[in-house]
Amino acid sequence: MENNQILLETKLVSEIKGTFYVPSYQRGYRWGEDEVLRLLNDVYSNGKKNYCLQPVVVRKSDTSYELIDGQQRLTTLYLIYRYMKNVNPFFNEPAFNLVYETRDNSADFLQSIDLSRRDENIDFWFIANAYETIKKWFEEDMQIRVLHVFEYFKEDVKIIWYEVGENEDAISLFTRLNIGKIPLTSAELVKAMFLSSDGKSKTDREKQEEISLQWDDMEKELHDDSLWYFLTNRANARYQTRIDLILDLISEKPVDNREKYYTFFKLDEMGKTISLEELWRKIQRTFLILKDWYENHELYHKIGYLIASEKQTLQSIFNISVGKTKQGFRSALDSYISESIAIQGNYADLSYEKPLDYKRITTLLLLFNVESVRLNGENTQWFPFDKFKFDQKGKVAWSLEHIHAQQSDGLRTQEMWKEWLTLHIPSVRAVSNDETLINAMQTAIEKTKLDRAVFDELQQKVVELLSVQGNAEYLHSISNLALLRSDDNAALNNSTFDVKRNLIVEMDKEGQYIPFCTKMVFLKYYTPSEDNQLHFWGQADRIAYIKALNKVLAPYLSEPITMAEEL
Repeated sequence: MENNQILLETKLVSEIKGTFYVPSYQRGYRWGEDEVLRLLNDVYSNGKKNYCLQPVVVRKSDTSYELIDGQQRLTTLYLIYRYMKNVNPFFNEPAFNLVYETRDNSADFLQSIDLSRRDENIDFWFIANAYETIKKWFEEDMQIRVLHVFEYFKEDVKIIWYEVGENEDAISLFTRLNIGKIPLTSAELVKAMFLSSDGKSKTDREKQEEISLQWDDMEKELHDDSLWYFLTNRANARYQTRIDLILDLISEKPVDNREKYYTFFKLDEMGKTISLEELWRKIQRTFLILKDWYENHELYHKIGYLIASEKQTLQSIFNISVGKTKQGFRSALDSYISESIAIQGNYADLSYEKPLDYKRITTLLLLFNVESVRLNGENTQWFPFDKFKFDQKGKVAWSLEHIHAQQSDGLRTQEMWKEWLTLHIPSVRAVSNDETLINAMQTAIEKTKLDRAVFDELQQKVVELLSVQGNAEYLHSISNLALLRSDDNAALNNSTFDVKRNLIVEMDKEGQYIPFCTKMVFLKYYTPSEDNQLHFWGQADRIAYIKALNKVLAPYLSEPITMAEEL
């Protein structure tokens, strides 16, 4: 192997051979009962299925291997083998051993496992405790467990063997993997498969460099948030590198699977049945398919909606695309979208106050926003899934908000009461010359202690002034709901239409993202001009809003949404 090359492969535990040299910059063995039992239970519960332990990182040094990472796992495996040999003399001795630069006695202790010496130093103490943990675990079902574990190590359980070149800075790598707590990622291991200097399907140096450049280009493109958040709802923190998303897709990693190296193990298995060059082409094709979806106006919106609404995963969508014509794929997406908003009965019967209905209305309004943007045409705008899901402060939370609110739920403090009154003074001035009411509101705001009864009386007068007759009946129906950014500001959430409209205008001026249809609602674009009264949200507005919903969502609704008074 060349001095700057990497050798990466998987090995059965039974195939681990040689002498492993533990340098002085590493501490001794420190696994406790929990770690030892976790390894034993994982191996045993997995049974005859393939199972892969975390990487062992080594550097070849003359006749031995410098053990950069994996001392705890290898020592535990050695102790398990030592115990199985002690109880069954027909088993072979462990095929590997560990030696230490500054702990000569530790190597002897591993060979003898003399528990009477456990208190001589801290290393002996941890080794002895681990051995007793192993002994106790096996003794729960001695013969069965010994035979099974020996068989699993021989046929089913593997380690990831990561051998670096002789010129690698071992101390720097150890610091990164252990002290820095930055372990090798699945993506790094997959990349190393293609750059490995040795293996059954080697590529030449020129091809390796080409793959490395293409790999980095893919990673760079996936750092475009508009592409990334079209494909996933997960923040980048979920992935140490973004190309992990592509690799997970190819390996068909289940969403709930937490096995750290699942993807590497699956791709390593694939690399044994097809050439690495063919596997690399598969990775490239998968990425290009996703890019094609992203650049196609129709597919971008339909797939983006299904992922954003969590009605389908990228994996399920990718799977249905395989083997289908373009039209067949589009038809399948349309079916998924129709299923995502299907309910028993009519949307007019759903209520904000019922948890299940809340989720259904939220999904419908998300689709309404996405489809409205799509139908405007690709030369106008594309729905910004990145802005919808995340902002500079982290994940954006969206909620159903009343377009016009009449309740005072959540207004529990004097500060909230005064803020509510302050927000509504401009709206009262806009629709009325009632200086008496405005002065009473201003006086209440300036009071050191505002009485609840005084606030309730003023709020009732303001709401009556800024409401249209009949609003209360439809307060919690879909005709009075829109998607807005979640906010802890209870005074705002309980405000009348005019106050919320003014806020939307200010947010828009500041460049803050507002869902397309929410902006259309508060700027009264749906309401016919002859029925338009700027400061209120009334029956004409609700009817126009429902008509817009029906028009945009007609291909996916089993029947039109109706207004309650039409039922």
